[in-house]
Amino acid sequence: METGPESSRYWYGAAEEDRRRRAVDVLQAFRVYRAAEVAMRRRTRESMSMGENELLVLRYLLRATGENRLVSPSELTRYLGVSTASTTAIIDRLEKTGHVTRVPHPTDRRSIHVVATAASDAEVRATLGEMHSRMMAAVVDMTPEESSVVIACLSRLQDAVDQVDPHPAPVEASADA
Repeated sequence: METGPESSRYWYGAAEEDRRRRAVDVLQAFRVYRAAEVAMRRRTRESMSMGENELLVLRYLLRATGENRLVSPSELTRYLGVSTASTTAIIDRLEKTGHVTRVPHPTDRRSIHVVATAASDAEVRATLGEMHSRMMAAVVDMTPEESSVVIACLSRLQDAVDQVDPHPAPVEASADA
C-alpha cells in the first residue's frame, strides 16, 4: 500500500492535474491557431503587396460598405490608433494602388469619405474566398451546444486579454526598504 505523497494524489490531485492539463491543451490549440492566422495574414499582405495597416483599412472599409456606411479619415485614425498623418499616408498608398477612392461628403464640402473600390473587393474575395470557405466548412456542422461552448470560451479569453494593462502601475517601494 502506498503511503507517500503520491497516494494522496490518487484521491485528490489527479482531478486538478487533469483540469490544468486540459486548460493548457486548449490554450495551446488557440496559440497554434493564432500562429496559423498570423501567418495567413502575412501571406495575404504579401500577395496583395500591402502593409498591416493598409490591409486593416481595406477590410474595415469593405465591412462598412457592406453595412452601407461611409467612413471618414478621422474614423480610420481612431480605428488604427495612429496619427492623422499616418492615416493620410495609408489612404494615399491605397488610392495610388486603386484600392480606395476619396469621395466628397454628401453635405459638408470640406469633408471626404474613403471608399473601397469594387476592384479591391474582388481582389480580397479572390485572395481570401477559399480560406473563408474552408473555415466555414470546419465549423458549419457544429451542434448548437458545441457552438455555445466555443463562443463562451472565446468570449472569456477575450475578456482575459482585454484586461491586460499596457502600462502596469509601478510597484511602490515599501516603507521598510
